[in-house]
Amino acid sequence: MKLIKVITVIAAITLSFAIAFAAGNAADGKKLFNDPALAGSSNSRSCNTCHPGGKGLEEAGTRKFTTFMGTGMTSLEEVINTCITNPLGGRALEEDSKEMQDIVAYIKSLGK
Repeated sequence: MKLIKVITVIAAITLSFAIAFAAGNAADGKKLFNDPALAGSSNSRSCNTCHPGGKGLEEAGTRKFTTFMGTGMTSLEEVINTCITNPLGGRALEEDSKEMQDIVAYIKSLGK
């Protein structure tokens, strides 16, 4: 019986760390948000160029559907990649990449 409790506690701790990692790191996301080299950007712009201090993104982390640049989008990741590939001139990030998770975490933190 004690062994089952120990295994359950270990599993819960492991799951907590996995969820925390998957959620992204807002501090790392803020660094990427301000980095003009994000995703191989071909110019000197960063996300912060158009959104200084995250201005205008306060509700971005809570929206389910949006229209951006004339196109309907269903996820924050899709909007981020549109900004990266168009104004920044970079390459799209994989939606499950650490960089994407970190930027999403930072943008979501702006609404708090």
